[in-house]
Amino acid sequence: MKITVIGTGYVGLVTGACFSKMGNKVYCVDIVEEKIEGLKNNILPIFEPNLDTLVKSSQERGDLIFTTDIREALDDTNIIFIAVGTPMAEDGSANLDYIFSAASDIANNITHDSLVVIKSTVPVGTGFKVKEHIENILKENNSQVKISIASNPEFLKEGHAIEDCLHPDRVVIGAEEEEVFETLKDLYSTFVLNHDRFVLMDIKSSEMTKYVANAMLATKISFMNEVANICEVTGANVQNVRLGIGSDKRIGYDFIYAGCGYGGSCFPKDVQALINTAQSNGYEPKLLSTVEGVNKKQKRVLVKKVLDRFGEDLTGLTFAIWGLAFKPGTDDVREATSLVVASKLINQGAKIKAYDSQAREEFIRTIDDKYLDSIEFVNNRYDALDDADALILITEWKEFRNPDFELLEEKLNQKVIFDGRNIYDKKIEKLGFELYQIGC
Repeated sequence: MKITVIGTGYVGLVTGACFSKMGNKVYCVDIVEEKIEGLKNNILPIFEPNLDTLVKSSQERGDLIFTTDIREALDDTNIIFIAVGTPMAEDGSANLDYIFSAASDIANNITHDSLVVIKSTVPVGTGFKVKEHIENILKENNSQVKISIASNPEFLKEGHAIEDCLHPDRVVIGAEEEEVFETLKDLYSTFVLNHDRFVLMDIKSSEMTKYVANAMLATKISFMNEVANICEVTGANVQNVRLGIGSDKRIGYDFIYAGCGYGGSCFPKDVQALINTAQSNGYEPKLLSTVEGVNKKQKRVLVKKVLDRFGEDLTGLTFAIWGLAFKPGTDDVREATSLVVASKLINQGAKIKAYDSQAREEFIRTIDDKYLDSIEFVNNRYDALDDADALILITEWKEFRNPDFELLEEKLNQKVIFDGRNIYDKKIEKLGFELYQIGC
């Protein structure tokens, strides 16, 4: 098939690359010329394991084409995916400016009947509004082109996106016409050869499904973090509790690890957008509001532990931070706990030495410039420990799981570790380390 993907961010780039791997001809369109030129030279704007290899091989075969010329892309395709960002607006709603901008570009450049598929995460009802928007412009342009609309939300996990895309556990398709269902089932058939994993529904339900999926996972995380805090004040151990409840197949072990809060591009934005959707329709979603509130507080738990140990005035103290990304396997720092921890410790007078194998540049671009003078970035995890008074682990990259504790003892001024992801065994306390964890 011949496909156009509008947007070369995380979702658009991964989706386009995976479609091209299956032999489809894919145009990936973006208005940012610098990004497109970089992609043509295999310089990716994001880090995702194996994505660079996939992009390079697909370009070499001629199956993946990057361009800023949307007319060129639309002339040669009849399935158009909108995969642009929907960032959070100031009121918590999803900002749909990029969606409608893409819709306008489609309407003003399309020359033949096509299917427009919204891959971006959008509020319920957006699909129909996009269709109406495109049709109004076509009418103004006296165009006879007809379009169909569909919703096809993504369920990609950063750090595992290629595998998720190539081997999806489900393919949700929202449409109103049988022909649209068949077209998209045909497109995805090579991804689900062994099992029928299509979930077909109406467009509004498909749009809601994406938000509910992320809200459900975020709820599990915040619930378990709430339990961790209760364990801590009662003397229970959340690690043991997790094992005790995870064996219940109705609950399972996924997303019940206690930690220092969730972040990234999806959970914070989508939970807030679903809250906004409910409120704008006259319903107050108390549970979701609490989920969000628990998460915001959880990002400050490590700071509280540091202040309880060292006092409110951190002047003259240096803290090593391992991990800046919101989770391992990505360079994404959107809504990352590291931003909260670093800024609040600096506000209390501390200096920071930070290490992350992938997220350093994104962290520098994201954190307020006023904090940068108080942060030293290093290229080796152990260099962050030099003259540091404690180690704070925020992102559970595999390279942090089994460090050289003798070297930690040698380098740290004080043998203090704040483990924000509970990856260390309590037996390191036998080595003389003070270990502070979440809910243990």
